[in-house]
This record gives sequence, C-alpha cells and structure tokens, in this order.
Amino acid sequence: MSRKPLIRRTFLQERYEILIERQRDGRATFNELTELDDIVNRDPTIREQVLIENLFINARNDQDDDKPKNDIIKPVQHHSLLSKLKSLIERVFFTLMIKSGIMVVVKSKVAVL
Repeated sequence: MSRKPLIRRTFLQERYEILIERQRDGRATFNELTELDDIVNRDPTIREQVLIENLFINARNDQDDDKPKNDIIKPVQHHSLLSKLKSLIERVFFTLMIKSGIMVVVKSKVAVL
C-alpha cells in the first residue's frame, strides 16, 4: 500500500492557496484580497513563491508575444530647456487670462469672451 507523501504546510500557506483559488475564480471579496496581500507581505516563503511564479509567467508571456518590443515600449521624449520654458510661459499666460476673465474654459475647450 503506497501512500502519498505528507506535505507540511503552515496555516498561512493553506490560507494562501484557498484565497488564490477564490481570486482566480473571481469570487474573492475585497477583504479576502486584502488578507491575501497581507499574507504575501508577511510570509517570506510565500512572497518568494509569488515572485518566482510571476517571473515564470512573465517569461512565458514574453515568448508568446509576436509584437516587436519597440511597439510595446516607447522611448521617453526628453524636452529641451527651451520647450520647458515655452510651456511654463504658456501656462502662466493662460492662468492670467482665465483669472482676468478674458478667457473661460468650458469642458476642456477654451472660449474667448
């Protein structure tokens, strides 16, 4: 007679498994998600398990994507000192125009009086 080997789990590990199942099924409440977050932050073994799972899931998703990385990650546009100064002057100008009552902003559109 062969028996399955016993798996030693703590209460937090068992509760983590239950809460993860509820989350995957879409039945987890806000309080359960908060409890899950606390468990992951409190127990270093569970945190390590979550990090490893996320690493493998992200690695698998990266391989499945057919899109080039350049389409997903867009480079940051650096603004020159001149463009920053121009933007500052425009903001000051529009602020003064609005405060003086010459210009009125209505639902993201500007109306000149």
